[in-house]
Amino acid sequence: MSAPSIRLRRLEADRRGVAMLEFALSLPIVLAVGLYGIEVSNLALTNLKVSQIALALADNASRVGVANQLAQQQLREYDINDVLQATRLQGADIKLTTNGRVILSSLEESGGVQRIHWQRCIGLQKGAGYDSSYGRTTIKGSTPSTAEDTAASYDPTAGINTRTDGTDDSASHPGSVITGGMGDPDQKVLAPKNSGVMFVEINYRYVPVTGTWLLGSQQLRSVASFIVRDRRTFALVSNPSPTAKRSTCDLYTS
Repeated sequence: MSAPSIRLRRLEADRRGVAMLEFALSLPIVLAVGLYGIEVSNLALTNLKVSQIALALADNASRVGVANQLAQQQLREYDINDVLQATRLQGADIKLTTNGRVILSSLEESGGVQRIHWQRCIGLQKGAGYDSSYGRTTIKGSTPSTAEDTAASYDPTAGINTRTDGTDDSASHPGSVITGGMGDPDQKVLAPKNSGVMFVEINYRYVPVTGTWLLGSQQLRSVASFIVRDRRTFALVSNPSPTAKRSTCDLYTS
């Protein structure tokens, strides 16, 4: 038998590199499956966090205010700013206000009518999928329009006192009537009689750990609502001196 034939027979019988070869061939598959598991887990945890932040904001907003002489809770702009700041801090690790939009609405009932009295927002994202899809405080000319009127402009003055002489003009800016409450068609939320609900929407652009090649682009959405706990004054959101900046929904800030 010739020397080349002997070498070929020895190479054919050699199994020392088989395990290494099989590992090399399977490594891309193992890595892809592992990375997919990490991505799915992180997406689930982020979605849970967004949901918990929405619940916390609705809960906090339903409790804040200061008691006045009539033993009623008066809601102030810096009360709203406080609960929005808590939302910023809760969502800091997922960059909530950079990659998302948070909308806080006061859904109120008066005289059998459901109305979005005022709205406050934080977050840099804008447009379809990020701004509220359940209704806005709107205005046409100088007349408040309905919350579902997409042709009307957003009214940042709804529910606030725009006079500088100290008198109350909130009746001129009562917010926007909304038919059947806020939410999806089969899950709409209604405010109790002569009371209100803090309704929260969070729309968030999920940033994957490994890029979009595994799961693609994902947008998370969470909705939460809590009935106002105390005997709140629903006439308007006050802004006593020193005044606080209003976080109205025509602003896009982090």
